[in-house]
Amino acid sequence: MTQMSLLAILRELECELHQPQCRADRERLEQLLAIDFREFGRSGASYTRNDILARLPLETEAPQIHAQDFAVHELADSIVLLTYRSAHRSLSGELFRHTNRSSIWRLGSTGWQMVFHQGTPTDSFDQSVT
Repeated sequence: MTQMSLLAILRELECELHQPQCRADRERLEQLLAIDFREFGRSGASYTRNDILARLPLETEAPQIHAQDFAVHELADSIVLLTYRSAHRSLSGELFRHTNRSSIWRLGSTGWQMVFHQGTPTDSFDQSVT
């Protein structure tokens, strides 16, 4: 698999997790998040897979998330680090809550699953067009 196709696949999966339909779908979240999933959120809080499965489907207003500057880094066979920048988008289109993000994805018998995710606050950045 080429770096570009791997990037396209993981970017699509990552962005799917940003969508309200996915966040509300416990079954889909179970497919995408590995049993041993762990997250260190932007706030510094730590979450397990069970925490995320309990929390996300109950969101009444999922934020609109802008993501850009995706890059993949192969860590080992079938284990990839995906990095990118994200921000929430207000109703007026302004970006806020700028964050550097990293996710570790593992390819298993059922497809790609996220094993780890971390968000770190960062300075604001300009929205890229790609």
